[in-house]
Amino acid sequence: MGVTEKPLHSENKLQAKGKFGRFEDYLGEFVYGGIDGSVTTFAVVAGSTGANLDISIIIILGFANLIADGFSMSVGAYLSAKSTRDNYEKNRQVEYWEVDNIPEKEREEVREIYREKGLEGELLEQVVDVITADRDRWVNVMMKDELNMIQEERQPWKIGAVTFGSFLLVGLIPLVAYLFNYLSGFGDNLFLVSCIFTSTAFIIIGYLKATINQTNKIKGILETVFLGGSAAILAYFVGGILEKMFS
Repeated sequence: MGVTEKPLHSENKLQAKGKFGRFEDYLGEFVYGGIDGSVTTFAVVAGSTGANLDISIIIILGFANLIADGFSMSVGAYLSAKSTRDNYEKNRQVEYWEVDNIPEKEREEVREIYREKGLEGELLEQVVDVITADRDRWVNVMMKDELNMIQEERQPWKIGAVTFGSFLLVGLIPLVAYLFNYLSGFGDNLFLVSCIFTSTAFIIIGYLKATINQTNKIKGILETVFLGGSAAILAYFVGGILEKMFS
């Protein structure tokens, strides 16, 4: 079970730069990994509670979900980033081949690109000459302006690792009350406590998502809380129905 959202656009990440230190380059992956982790684990807890399962069973199911879903999501993030990176490199090599073997055609494409930007006459030809005078610069222009592709500087394995770490870290929150009760024997109203802890996590994650997306903070928080709450309510009632059916 996952709640995968579209990765943050590069321009939004750049706008958020400076607020979160070195970690900012992977903040998008942290946010969406955290959303998935907290929502799916909380749904497992809610469904298990609705089915009146024992605390030890809730913990087992919760951790099984954390590891399996977290690993699956991180692998997906890694493969997606690697595919994007490989596709960029493939097209970049094609552009190098075209620059080396059919330069006049490529020059004309550069000319057309900058003509559409409003340049003409002698100024247009000067720009074309400057760009095509350097092979790497020429290819970079073609990649950006012809193919609309921007190189991903981040390492795919780091993207996957941050996603997995965030899924585990934030996804553990709904289980904290149950773990404490199991280990110490203290604590009542465990599901209520889990709801409070998880709601707090939803609020923080929703705020971070809105901050790096440059959107309304209140709206971002409410969307995240609504999403997680809806999944939990659905799981709770499904668990209760199934418990009655098979008990």
